[in-house]
Amino acid sequence: MIFGCRSFGVIGGDKRQLYCARSLCDDGYDVAIGGFDAVSEMKNIEVTTPFEAALMSEIIVLPLPCLSKSGRIPAPFSKEDVILSDDLLRAMKGKRVFCGMADALRSKFPALSDTLYDYYLREEFAVLNAVATAEGALEIAMKNYEGTINASRCLVCGYGRIGRALTGMLTPLGADVTVSARKASDLAWIKSVGARAVRSEKLIEERGFDIIFNTVPHKILNCVLLARIATDALVIDLASGEGGVDYYCAERLGITAIHALSLPGKAAPKTAGEIVKNTIYHILEEDDR
Repeated sequence: MIFGCRSFGVIGGDKRQLYCARSLCDDGYDVAIGGFDAVSEMKNIEVTTPFEAALMSEIIVLPLPCLSKSGRIPAPFSKEDVILSDDLLRAMKGKRVFCGMADALRSKFPALSDTLYDYYLREEFAVLNAVATAEGALEIAMKNYEGTINASRCLVCGYGRIGRALTGMLTPLGADVTVSARKASDLAWIKSVGARAVRSEKLIEERGFDIIFNTVPHKILNCVLLARIATDALVIDLASGEGGVDYYCAERLGITAIHALSLPGKAAPKTAGEIVKNTIYHILEEDDR
């Protein structure tokens, strides 16, 4: 045992949280899960209500995002909504609570602020999540593109964490990779890894892509750009929120555009759950120094 605690309560979430709970249990901790009443049994893990899971645990783990737009804890494995009731909040009070995208929870329930930690903001979480997202994007491309990745002309819009991971996977597969970016430093890095670099504002001059991956979280692929560069392409949008594609225009143009959200949880839930667990461990190590 480390961190001076013995028990974790995992409340709500998808398969990522289930694998996180399993990994915590395998490390020797007592683990209770709440908001998973559709799960009949997990070996050595207590399947109970969210309130009981919070009450019997020293550390609470909430999902990413921690709250839905309706203010509930996302719980696809629960037959009932998981609401942050007064009883649940009292059970969580004074305990360390780990979650993703904590601002919504912090603003709605300021009493939790002092013991609330956001694993989504950690760099190690973001980098490893980007790798899982890139692998998921490749899986979607292989399922939906009628050719091979090898020798295909691929465009990656944006060279953030996901763009970097994706470029690093596409190039060894033999794809002809073009990456768009705004920063001169990013353009230099793109060239250094063997991809073709193009300034974002010059994309309108490009042609002939087979697959376009977007990682930019605003409407970069608007109607004009789609009509110029994407009429014969499969478009895979990895941007969060509303994405970076004009989907109405894509449909009108007959372009297959897929908004691929939460890929780590769908494509690699085991790895994604372990990333959550390990990030929590890193935060605890720093917090307990």
